[in-house]
Amino acid sequence: MTPDAGQLPTPIDPGEAMLLLTDCQPGLSLAAGSRPHQDLVGNVTALVRTAAVFGVPVVATTSATERFGGHLWPAIAGLLPAPPLERTVFNAYHDEHVRAAIEQAGRPVILIAGLLTEACVGLTALSLRAAGHDVRIVADCCAGLTAETHQLALNRAAAAGTGVTSWIQLLLEWQQDWTHSATYAGATGVLTSLGGSYGLALLHAWDMLASPAATGQQTVKAAR
Repeated sequence: MTPDAGQLPTPIDPGEAMLLLTDCQPGLSLAAGSRPHQDLVGNVTALVRTAAVFGVPVVATTSATERFGGHLWPAIAGLLPAPPLERTVFNAYHDEHVRAAIEQAGRPVILIAGLLTEACVGLTALSLRAAGHDVRIVADCCAGLTAETHQLALNRAAAAGTGVTSWIQLLLEWQQDWTHSATYAGATGVLTSLGGSYGLALLHAWDMLASPAATGQQTVKAAR
């Protein structure tokens, strides 16, 4: 069920979600001052890899590729399941091909990430929400012109009933339990390569479990 404006967003089931990725292109990156470029690229890469682990379809869009935007960041271009959809309008929902791709995905929850928060992300989220969709912005995978205008765009979307989340929260929400073996390797692979201190903590835990002291303790417990 799609939440009404003002209701708390419900948990996200990966089987009900799709990701709409807008304009991850160098021309837009040059205008985005609210987040360091390398941080943004790392976050979006982690998000796209997380979507693949949990079977979440991805629809990517670009704009003015040959005139201003440039081609998709190399870090994510090879990870996408299909070429991006080129559009001219700021609001991706106003593009018939994007709407058709969303319809074809058939997922009730639409995650949005990319550039710029004030335009292609925020305006698309508002239109999707007005059309009755359950929309969530992956905020740490977006950037705006300034930190202030980025936050104002998120606030406006939230006031219209759009949820806000992060890539790592999505990964943990979808994994739920480290005993879920089907996605364990993929999820921990994303975290150890792109999860910052959390990934470092996982590597440390594995190192401790593999240490002679830990092995010896396990042997003693087994002997008892």
